Amino acid sequence: MTEPTVETGSDSRAARPTPARRTSVRDIQARKGGTPLVCLTAYTAPMARLLDAHADLLLVGDSLGMAVYGLDTTLDVSVEMMINHGRAVAKTAERACVVVDLPFGSYQESPEQAFRNAATVLARTGASAVKLEGGQEMAETVRFLSARGIPVMGHVGLTPQAVNQLGGFRVQGRDEAAAERIRGDATAIARAGAFAIVVEGVIEPLAREITRAVKIPTVGIGASADCDGQVLVSEDMLGLFGENTPRFVKHYARLDQTIDAAVRQYAEEVRQRGFPEAAHVTRPRQS
Repeated sequence: MTEPTVETGSDSRAARPTPARRTSVRDIQARKGGTPLVCLTAYTAPMARLLDAHADLLLVGDSLGMAVYGLDTTLDVSVEMMINHGRAVAKTAERACVVVDLPFGSYQESPEQAFRNAATVLARTGASAVKLEGGQEMAETVRFLSARGIPVMGHVGLTPQAVNQLGGFRVQGRDEAAAERIRGDATAIARAGAFAIVVEGVIEPLAREITRAVKIPTVGIGASADCDGQVLVSEDMLGLFGENTPRFVKHYARLDQTIDAAVRQYAEEVRQRGFPEAAHVTRPRQS
């Protein structure tokens, strides 16, 4: 069989590969009850490039305050920080849906404040949606944003921005009163128009129950395998923090050990003048 030829010249554009279509919030919403969503955090362009082919959703989480900046909590993260990291990820990712967290203090005051900051984040990053924490008290804000063209991902259960009120990073929903509150939170956010909801740090039966109760996808973290998807902090999953990770994290690699070995070898070669070798330096041109 004769192989087809590729035309060149003015019509050569037709032979170029079609750019990947970015996963939309509607695509995410349609995955309810289907193949689980693969979600990971990304804070930088290099990480986004590595994760994009495998993840359905990349979350530029305010967890970058702890993972990147070494802060104790997420409370000191600013809108400007989220924009800078969100732009790097959204510009690099070609396939995954990119969602950017609204940081503490940027949306709780009023729906109007939330809209101003969310609109700025989306306009300056190119991301597809924002995520905010909270339950019934944030339903009005979610409804306000959704009605004005800003897709919102919710977040209930263990909400890190409320760490002081919760008394630390503790599992939520152990008693019936707490479980009932979290059920109400998830239902309120779903009814307000969120396209998906993160369920973090709640007991497994409660996460399963919430997943069955709401009509939008749930994304679990320290919750249940029955959630419609899972999310982890990439640096945790890749073992960049050693053993200092939450108990629900599974190490799929130990890059801390790989990096340590590589840097040790580099340091030894530099000290012994083994690096750079001839192949790594520029020689004068021969006359």
